[in-house]
Amino acid sequence: MHASLKPRLALAGIVLAALSACGGSGNSNGFIPFIPSPAPAPAPPAPPPPATPGSMDVKLIAFNDLHGNLEPPRLSITAPSKSGGTVAVPAGGAAYLASAIASLKAKNENNAVVSAGDMVGASPLVSALFLDEPTIEAVNEMKIDFNAVGNHEFDKGQTELLRMKNGGCAKNTPLEPCRVNKAFPGANFGFLAANTVKTDGTTLFPATGMKTFTKDGATVKVAFIGMTLKGTPSIVTPSGVAGLSFKDEADTANALIPQLKAQGADAIVVVVHEGGTTTVGYNDKSCAGLSGDILPILDKLDASVDVVISGHTHRSYICDYSKTNPAKPFLLTSAGQYGTLLTDINLTIDTRTRKVTAKSADNVIVQGEAFTSGANTIALTDQYPAFGKNQQVAALISQYLSIAAPLVQRVVGTLSSPATRTQTASRESVLGNLIADAQLDATSASNKGGAQIAFMNPGGVRADLVPAGDGSVTYGQIFSVQPFGNSLVVKTMTGAQIKAVLEQQFNSGTNTVASPRVLLPSRSLTYSYSLSAPAGSRISSMALNGTAMTDGTSYRVTMNSFLATGGDNFTVFNQGTDTLGGDQDVDALEAYIKANSPLAPPTTNRITVLP
Repeated sequence: MHASLKPRLALAGIVLAALSACGGSGNSNGFIPFIPSPAPAPAPPAPPPPATPGSMDVKLIAFNDLHGNLEPPRLSITAPSKSGGTVAVPAGGAAYLASAIASLKAKNENNAVVSAGDMVGASPLVSALFLDEPTIEAVNEMKIDFNAVGNHEFDKGQTELLRMKNGGCAKNTPLEPCRVNKAFPGANFGFLAANTVKTDGTTLFPATGMKTFTKDGATVKVAFIGMTLKGTPSIVTPSGVAGLSFKDEADTANALIPQLKAQGADAIVVVVHEGGTTTVGYNDKSCAGLSGDILPILDKLDASVDVVISGHTHRSYICDYSKTNPAKPFLLTSAGQYGTLLTDINLTIDTRTRKVTAKSADNVIVQGEAFTSGANTIALTDQYPAFGKNQQVAALISQYLSIAAPLVQRVVGTLSSPATRTQTASRESVLGNLIADAQLDATSASNKGGAQIAFMNPGGVRADLVPAGDGSVTYGQIFSVQPFGNSLVVKTMTGAQIKAVLEQQFNSGTNTVASPRVLLPSRSLTYSYSLSAPAGSRISSMALNGTAMTDGTSYRVTMNSFLATGGDNFTVFNQGTDTLGGDQDVDALEAYIKANSPLAPPTTNRITVLP
């Protein structure tokens, strides 16, 4: 055999032996064959990205005219009954309002909560006694987004309003701030005031707010324009708004809309402290009988506005305004007053066209607890949802009530009968006349101003004064009657100026023959008026303690600090001279009742109405 073949034959023998072992002879002789690993399985395809939603639902939750009603206001909403007819549903209370807001929020995480003004001011004692700090703290717990300031936010002046927003304990009023919370934080939500302009051209608070919502990669933006009524200067203390101007509501909003659109706003919501009335129920959608000062605003607004959340009139309504004006397809809402209702507004926004494609709203009753009014008990009903108490808000209110209780319950004197705000044919009221008498007494001494006449504005009388069974009235009651903390002012005015002021009852701003605002006079003054007489000639027979008054004679006249600077359109009061400040109005009322107890409320025969 050729030598070169030997290695090849040896290698062939090794291969044959290996093949024999693989054949399954049962004798591997320790040999382990090589078996290649299987190929890896192909990776599953990645799931497709979620489709961007074509639309997004956004919920807006609104209230207005809370006026510091922390405790349930003992009011009911007349609502349709399932058995036919109606049912009275007890409503309101800040602890229940907070729970109702949370309940609506839970239905859609894309939500915004707004207030249409008068959150504070003209408040019950538990808030007003502490400069409305407890109301701001309670609303902080509700976690709202924006409040469009109303006229009553200016009751104590713009400096104090800025403190409500920014916090701190600066003393801007006769009342002491921070009596309970020594570190009053101010509001944790935005204040909006688009038409409230300072002398430098900037707004007192931001004009607008924007909130952005996202879902599955889609984003939408809702813009809010917040305003008060342009007539604010005529219904608040003028000194409190000195240096501010209040612009036309519609013009202001229309000028802002292009800017908001450029910032990416997909929906425009106007939150305005102005409103109207309807002739239908709290949640009727028909717009029947819609009237009021909101209408001229709506008719001037840009049609791109989607929702108008309103207030001021203390009325509740849901209205598709296109039924009134097809060119203005706004959804118009108002939630009444005092936290008794919430408006639940739902918008559908197309994420491609960036427009609102559907909108609806319902007024939701904030049912909290039963109450008794006279012989009637307004019980809870299972026909409408009831809300539990928010414990944080309830604890806050309880703290302030406990501190206020000794003062609230203190008896100041007795009345022989109730003194109410009910107007007589002459538009006097027993309570208004009583307050005017109290203010005259407080300022008649020579060192107090030497007053001869006093006037009280009817809008400043906020509650009836009804004594308990033993005739007693408490400080809490008289504070509720006059919650503004106004001081008394005495001025010298001529007979001609006094007559001119009385003429302004029928012909000054919102004071008209159709809707007069009649001042309540002290017992020292009598006069007559005729609505059919020409303007400037409606007042006659003015007499001071029975003696005819003359145009050229000077008289000392008392008014509250609200009227003293021309409030309620009584601008002639500004012409008075030799001004002297006095006590707070509530202190004057307390002293008068105490000094004359048991006090017989006055008659209403000081004004005579002529044909």
